[in-house]
This record gives sequence, structure tokens and C-alpha cells, in this order.
Amino acid sequence: MLDHVVAQILALQVRLLACRERLAADTDSEALHDLRIGLRRLRSLLRPLKGLPGVEQLEAAAKALGTLTTPLRDREVLAAELIERGHTIAGQRRQQGRATTFASVAGSPQLARVMAILDAFPLFLRAADREGLAKSLGKRVDKRLVKQWQKLQEALQDPAHDRHRLRLLIKRVRYGDQAYPQLDHAGKKLQGLLKKAQGDLGNWHDRLQWLLQAETQPDLAACKADWEQELHEAERKSDATLDALQAALEQRKPGK
Repeated sequence: MLDHVVAQILALQVRLLACRERLAADTDSEALHDLRIGLRRLRSLLRPLKGLPGVEQLEAAAKALGTLTTPLRDREVLAAELIERGHTIAGQRRQQGRATTFASVAGSPQLARVMAILDAFPLFLRAADREGLAKSLGKRVDKRLVKQWQKLQEALQDPAHDRHRLRLLIKRVRYGDQAYPQLDHAGKKLQGLLKKAQGDLGNWHDRLQWLLQAETQPDLAACKADWEQELHEAERKSDATLDALQAALEQRKPGK
């Protein structure tokens, strides 16, 4: 398990380095998105490792970089949505200064801190192993992933469940399963349901946020009627997917 974690860390380090260079040179529009995916995978890998040296520091650094980039990515997504709907001027207005924005992320202290800790992290893990701090790591990781699944199942069973919280819990179990595939917590069908639920809830969340912004940004007014209709449709679709997900979870074996 420790070898697996180290290999994942090295792969993510390479990925984030590549994203940093793409951002610095403004080579493509997906650089920021790919950076955030890398961060999400890193945090999913770290979450079950709580208690090992360096984990808390790296998690805090990754969270800070995520906080920095969230509004920038949200603006990108909204700009693309507006351009796709034919509101080109409003969309392009939100894309202005992209190169400067990307360069600021590439040169940010938040990204520099993540990369610095990542560079030393495998050494922390090997040292922890020598000190006996990583004993039964596979069992510890498995136990913590099981708890994440239990939290999701309990939330789905709540009649007054909160879609925001469910979206977060679904992301955690989905990416946790991807970070530790050898523990086999979700088969192909369940992974498919998780992906669909995350997508449906993501569509709902986007429209909710855009409608809130439309209250203070006049150039979004033309999209309000469509977004309101799509919000209701996303609620309907996500509820159906969540019902299917709940049924699939109830059929899982205990502890899996």
C-alpha cells in the first residue's frame, strides 16, 4: 500500500508540474481544469492517510490552492456557457485577462507550497514506515474508505437530504475508490452511478449558482428563464439517479 501511495504521489507531481507550465504559457483552456482535477485526486489520496507525517500540511496546501482557483474555474465555466448560448460578448468579457490569470496561478505561493511539500512527501512516508507509523496501512485506508461509504448511505436515506452535501460525499467516495482501486469498493455499475449522480448534481449546482449571479449581473438576465427550467429538470434527474444509487448501495455487501 505504501508503494502504491508513493507511486500515485509521483504521478500527481508530474501532472501538476505539467499543468503549471501550461498555465504559465497559456497553452490551452483546459490547463486550470486539469490542475483542479489533479488537486482533487491528491486530496482523495491523502484523506485516508490522516495521521501520517506531512499529510496534514499537504492537505492544507492543496485546499488553499483549491480555494484560490475555484472562482477562476467558475468564471471559465460560465463564460463557456454564455458563448454556447450565443451571448458571445458577455462570455468573452469573462474570458478577458485569461493569460494573466493563468500566469498568476502558475506563480502563486499556494501552488509553490503544494509542489514543495510534494517533493519531500515520499521521504516523509518512507521515514514514517521505518518508524513503524505506517503499519497495517492497507487496513487503515480500507477502514476510512468504508466510513465514507457509510456517510453517503446515511445521507441518501435521509428524506430531507441536502444536495450540496450529497454532491460532496459522492465526490469523496468516487475519487477515493479511484485512488485505491485495489480495495475494490465500487464495481463498474456503481462507479457509473456515482459518475452520473455527480454530473446531475453538478448541472443542478451550476444553474443554481448562475441564477444567484443573475440577480446582480444584468447581462445574465437573458438566460434566467432557461436556467430556471434546466434547474428543475436537473433536480428531477438527480433525484432519480440518487434513488438508483441508494438502491445499489443497499445491495452492497457489508463493509464494501
